[in-house]
Amino acid sequence: MTHAANSLSIRKGEKADIPAMVELLTQLFSIEADFQAAPEKQTKGLELLLRHPDAVIWVAESGGEVVGMITLQVLISTAEGAAVGLIEDLVVAESWRRHGAGRELLRTAEAWATKQSLTRLQLLADRQNAAALAFYRQQGWSGTQLMGLRKLLR
Repeated sequence: MTHAANSLSIRKGEKADIPAMVELLTQLFSIEADFQAAPEKQTKGLELLLRHPDAVIWVAESGGEVVGMITLQVLISTAEGAAVGLIEDLVVAESWRRHGAGRELLRTAEAWATKQSLTRLQLLADRQNAAALAFYRQQGWSGTQLMGLRKLLR
């Protein structure tokens, strides 16, 4: 399937987009070993992000259909002595991959972060997802010596 680059638009996500975003997250979590799709949890998380003053969601849309999304949350870094951004979700529908949607979503997030005077963006990527890691490197992202750890509290 071919997609016209000019048929893609990026806009802020809204409540009406939640079902499409949940579907995208289901696709993402199907390839990530650490997470499992739970539509009710993803719905709740997206609702919280949409209401949170220090978070933003953008969606890529074509022909009225949401084909990608990215979330960004603002954190305070003691290392930077400033606000930084955490990208938790970047996912593009399989049929839209390699057509520029992910690149445009990432550029939108980076431009917003710059405008907000954030000093760094960071994200976690599944180490087994070679395609995602190659994509991030192509966009100028680099790895760190840090390793992600987690502890579930509930």
